[in-house]
Amino acid sequence: MTRLIFIIVLCLISSAVGIGQEAIISFTSGALQLAGGKSITSLFLSSADFPGVLRAGQDLSGDFGRVTGNNLTVVTKDQTTTDTSSSSGPVIIAGTIGKSTLIDSLVSAGKLDVSSINGQWEAFQTQIVANPMAGLASALVIAGSDKRGTIYGIYDISEQIGVSPWYWFADVATTQQTNIYALDVHKVQASPSVKYRGIFLNDEQPALTNWVKEKYGGVGYVSGFYSRVFELLLRLRANYLWPTMWDSMFALDDVKNQPLADTYGIVMGTSHTEPLMRSTKEQSKYCTGAWDWSTNKANIITFLTEGAKRAEPYESLYSMGMRGSGDTASPTLNAAALEDVISEQQKILTSVVNNNLSLVPQLWCPYKEVGGYYQKGMTVPDDITILWPDDNVGNMQRLPIPSELGRSGGGGVYYHFDYVGDPRNYKWINTILPQKTWEQMHLTYARDARKIWIVNVGDLKPLELPISHFLDMAYDMTLFSSPDSTTSWLAQWATREFGSAVSTATASVMDRYGRFANRRKYELLDATIYSVVNYNEADTVLNEWETMVANAQKIYDSLPANAQPGFFELVLHPCKAGYILHQLYVNTAKNNLYAKQNRVSAAMYGANAVSAYAADSALATTYHKMLGGKWDHMMDQTHIGYTNWQQPASNSMPAQSYPAKSTTAAPGVFVDGGSATALPMMDPYGPATRWIDIYSKGNTTSTFTVTSDAWVTLTPSSGTLTPPGKTSDQRVLVSVDWASAPAGASNSKIGVNAGGSAFSISLPLRNTNVTAGFSGFVESDQTISIEPEHWSSATSSSDAEYGIIPGYGRSLSGVTLFPVTIATQTPPTSAKLTYNIFLFTPTTASITVHLATSMNTDHSRPLTYAISIDDAAPTTAQYVPIADLGTMPSNWKTAVENAGYSYTTKHAVTTGAHVLNLWAVEPGVVFQKIVVDLGGVRTSYLGPPESMRVGVGSLAIE
Repeated sequence: MTRLIFIIVLCLISSAVGIGQEAIISFTSGALQLAGGKSITSLFLSSADFPGVLRAGQDLSGDFGRVTGNNLTVVTKDQTTTDTSSSSGPVIIAGTIGKSTLIDSLVSAGKLDVSSINGQWEAFQTQIVANPMAGLASALVIAGSDKRGTIYGIYDISEQIGVSPWYWFADVATTQQTNIYALDVHKVQASPSVKYRGIFLNDEQPALTNWVKEKYGGVGYVSGFYSRVFELLLRLRANYLWPTMWDSMFALDDVKNQPLADTYGIVMGTSHTEPLMRSTKEQSKYCTGAWDWSTNKANIITFLTEGAKRAEPYESLYSMGMRGSGDTASPTLNAAALEDVISEQQKILTSVVNNNLSLVPQLWCPYKEVGGYYQKGMTVPDDITILWPDDNVGNMQRLPIPSELGRSGGGGVYYHFDYVGDPRNYKWINTILPQKTWEQMHLTYARDARKIWIVNVGDLKPLELPISHFLDMAYDMTLFSSPDSTTSWLAQWATREFGSAVSTATASVMDRYGRFANRRKYELLDATIYSVVNYNEADTVLNEWETMVANAQKIYDSLPANAQPGFFELVLHPCKAGYILHQLYVNTAKNNLYAKQNRVSAAMYGANAVSAYAADSALATTYHKMLGGKWDHMMDQTHIGYTNWQQPASNSMPAQSYPAKSTTAAPGVFVDGGSATALPMMDPYGPATRWIDIYSKGNTTSTFTVTSDAWVTLTPSSGTLTPPGKTSDQRVLVSVDWASAPAGASNSKIGVNAGGSAFSISLPLRNTNVTAGFSGFVESDQTISIEPEHWSSATSSSDAEYGIIPGYGRSLSGVTLFPVTIATQTPPTSAKLTYNIFLFTPTTASITVHLATSMNTDHSRPLTYAISIDDAAPTTAQYVPIADLGTMPSNWKTAVENAGYSYTTKHAVTTGAHVLNLWAVEPGVVFQKIVVDLGGVRTSYLGPPESMRVGVGSLAIE
């Protein structure tokens, strides 16, 4: 059903460009023409309505101007019986039930039925109403159940006529339209899936802070800045903000900030470590005495009381509890003390805000060591939302368990797209995989943590796409029930931002970008990560980035000039930035290796690395200078040269090495797999080619020839090495004519004569076929590598089935159990994946399963899978150790660095056909790769490429 909804929406894209929203606007025809006629459309608002509604109405007027060249005429009216002759053209009426006299009059007259939204949270309806007032045949009416309901209804029109929420913050261009029509559709938008949905501006130095200081006169985070953020949030259908915290005080830096948020309709909060609306900086600047509950309780109570009084006039969501000073662990707090902290804070709220605490939104976040207090038995009042944190890199540590369901305060999520801390900061640009966000948020929503979703977005600017994705899910999770919903969402996002003509190509680029960037955070990259020796890994990765950048550049070049800045910021820049960084490290890796081999070409690769380092800086300069310097400083964040978790003070060039200068040294030889004397085995089911590098170690020109058996093809078989530069190396590709090669096991010799030096290289061959009729994966090079979605069969059970999450993982996809609310599974009778494999090597196989970085969200049900060969009893593998709440499992750091867990089990195998059986024991287990090592797996980051499958037809699903 969800996929059908997406298909319907995509079919309506020519009519409207709102992501996932029911279309009510068309550019070709409709029941009421709103633009392109003889008269300018008027927007009727009631002066009695909320100031935020009146302000949003002005935005809608301006949005029509952006699209058509003519703003709406905004008319403030308070009765439907007054003369409308001044509004001879089309009319839009917008207002809030119980607040707008216009809407209430329509309801009283029986012309507008609002029973489906009345009294709901942030709901709205839109429809064409006949004869809404004297002299007016019809009008498009937007009725909101409350302030934000009306505002979202207004911005729904803005988005559908083609104004992106990111029109200012990402310079997304609007497409000019001559005609705009309202469709004869009665749209009812229900309450959002998550009540409070927002972002946390954090880790904001240097980029965002430097930008704000430049653009706002050095005065910092003032109302001019926040007004832009408030508008963006509302256009994204969000309602909640944690403001910057490290060197700023939201309520005091500009006294307009707090009332302005309320005027716009934004619910303000403070981070998990800033109780009762008082910022971290205020704690050190205005709290008398130490920030220590055990020694300074009275003064802290006074300090917090002042914060509650200051926030009381405005819509606020109060963070409860406390940590140590500056978001650190407190040396004196414990479970009992924190219970006392919260008790006193609730007393403050009762006396200052409302004596009925159930009407005062509150949250408490068991973050880091605070989670340990909860695990030790700390009691949290039922009316406080428990805001469950992730591990700071997008993996939920804990979610509500059965005993925690039904709490009046409910549960929520504190999530991260940016972080400062172990294992490395990641603050530069977007490295978020949307499919992973979907998988974790789908799990979170299903487990009933849906009262608050707040995500740390760092500087805001480089994270536009993941922010949109996160907030769209929070607004209407019903559109995201399918594991392939991210693919559909990316297509809609690309259409809204850049148009249907390039949407497919753009969505493909960003789908690949998310996967490539998430393989390893940029800050964790160095020259040792991708192998330049095994599986052609480094070159393959670099080629993937190069192709993606070329695709993005082609789209950019096809766009009109006004659309190019937005595409650069959202698509082309991150692609280029990531590619440059991979160029830097792959060239450095080759330089370092080749220098050890005394290759002349090491200098060339060193120069390439230096060029990439310079290109990184140049690209940041391009970003800063575009649009007259609008986004100067936004790329100030350092990202090259990390040595520990904290960012380096400045970027630093990776070390390069250079061979000893020689003019007479003979050429050298180096082969695929890292040897100078033997190639990895070749067989009909493995790579079509291996390679031999023949390289100059001196500055003189030399010739080479390579020879072997008749069935071994060498390309080229001769040539000239002409140092320096690329021509000082020659890669010879080795292939085999299997029809002519000897049957069974054999060994060919490859002779290399280069510059008068002779080399002999062994090439082991195995020319053996699988049994006739076999269908499945075949061993090659004593290895089988499997992408889990390529199962031979997937057997469902009465309560569970396997589904594919496209693009989730480091290579292709993720496979996991649905629904995610199922009970613990019991292999071998539970839902099962099977993979037919054919082996030539009898041995004890090491089978490594690569899995997502998900954590044990219920510690009584640790993430576990089971595996067996043929009919052997399943071997269970609990790959995520149990850890106390607030601490990380022992293997967490490695898993985060590598963007995945891996776990190895041992299995005795014989030659011939076998079946590898795989079970997920718990929901949340996400399979991403299976590697059967029969003694041939070589070192790499991504693991061996997928093995050959033979006899594969349609997949069997039972």
